[in-house]
Amino acid sequence: MSPFEYVIVLISIIIGMGITQILSGISAIILRWEKIRIYWPHLVFILLVFILHVQEWWVTYDLRSFNYWRLPTFLFVILYPVNLYLLARLLFPIKWMGRDLDLKFFFYEHYRRIYLLICSLAILAIIDNVVMLDYGLETQFIQILLVSILASIIILKIEKDWLHQLVALIMLLITIGSFIVTWNTSLISN
Repeated sequence: MSPFEYVIVLISIIIGMGITQILSGISAIILRWEKIRIYWPHLVFILLVFILHVQEWWVTYDLRSFNYWRLPTFLFVILYPVNLYLLARLLFPIKWMGRDLDLKFFFYEHYRRIYLLICSLAILAIIDNVVMLDYGLETQFIQILLVSILASIIILKIEKDWLHQLVALIMLLITIGSFIVTWNTSLISN
């Protein structure tokens, strides 16, 4: 067993647990469709977190080139999937059997926690890009801007509907744009 094969097991388990949370939450919404009041920005965040899980699993394959692993490096690498799992769990209510659910109300109850975890994901991505991948800090503009905007919303406790809709839409567009830009580099080959 190679070091990568050993390390990827735990990372894959955590990512799989997050995907399970998302798919279970979506199936619960579908099963209770008539008792759910949909809020589209919340659904966008569910979609984005699902995509981030799959993307993390995909890009983790690049770690196969690491011949040596140290526990601190592994602990840093695993922080991103752990945050993704927490975010996936936070997007759905813990107990909602048999009752009506307003996803807009739920979102506004938890948006600060959701945004905080998204900020932590962006900060971890910045650190990973700068320290492990040798990208310059100047190439991290979008992540830094995202952290700044979301941190401002968290600190100021802004609950303006149009702003949260705009944030969801911009994050969706950034994700689509990143897929377009990295189309040829998001490639697994021998």
